Amino acid sequence: MVDDTKESLEHNTSEVRKITILGLFVNFFLTILKIVIGLFGKSSSVVADGFHSLSDCSTDIAVIIGVKYWNKEPDEDHPYGHRRIEAMVSSFIAIALASVGFFLIYESITKIHNAVYNNGIYQIPEWSTFWIAIISIITKEILYHKTARKAVELKSPSLLANAWHHRSDAFSSIPVALAIGFTKYNESWAILDPIASVVVSFFILQAAYMISKPALLELSDSGASEISVAKIKEIATSVEGVQSVHGIRTRYHGNGLHVDLHIQVDPDLTVREGHEIAGHAKRHLLEDGPEVIDVLVHLEPGEPRKENKNV
Repeated sequence: MVDDTKESLEHNTSEVRKITILGLFVNFFLTILKIVIGLFGKSSSVVADGFHSLSDCSTDIAVIIGVKYWNKEPDEDHPYGHRRIEAMVSSFIAIALASVGFFLIYESITKIHNAVYNNGIYQIPEWSTFWIAIISIITKEILYHKTARKAVELKSPSLLANAWHHRSDAFSSIPVALAIGFTKYNESWAILDPIASVVVSFFILQAAYMISKPALLELSDSGASEISVAKIKEIATSVEGVQSVHGIRTRYHGNGLHVDLHIQVDPDLTVREGHEIAGHAKRHLLEDGPEVIDVLVHLEPGEPRKENKNV
């Protein structure tokens, strides 16, 4: 069992690294292309989008480094394992995303302000900036789907967070492409660029919120939902020999749930018999419980069997 667990962790680590390294290379080349083409093509929005891709590189590196640690086996210093490092990485990605969102809003509002006070004067970008935006949209959307599928397969919150970071880059390129296209058609529409960027920035901030919420709940020792707790109680109560279940406590560790609970059994049972009932309860919870990866069962004396009561 230990060897199987170790092999599974090594497989997950390898798979996370492969897909993230692919994303890192894609983001690196997009960063260079966007910044260079944006500067020479007279498009500040493409340059800003290039820095968005640069933030993707930083989160890719965070995942590549972090996966080595959060998939380590439990040790003396971390008896419950290292999965919370993944929540920390997810939080970092959310912060990076939110920073990009606020930066794009600031840049867009600055552009609008400058346009209003400078009679709407804009530089007209070259067609090359339009095509690099289109390439970015297609490439990052493909990368999002590849990364998201792997994240679901491996049940990795940080990898899913990184997938959304890829998609946010695709989203941020959409208004850039539209604005440049409309500007080339009619120069008076150039103000659409910063307006569209503000709209997309709010989508980026929403993605940051969705990523950070489960990570922060885990780091704050949040427990399972009422539905999950009710399911846990139902499973434990259904075990033969269990009279009642109470004192259920849960907490998330990575993508799994640790459960502590108290069960009452016949007080006249032997220690061995009580232990066997507790073992059955633990096994059922591990097999059928909602995301349960570890269970600690406390035995308590309940009501004696009627035939054993003194008349």
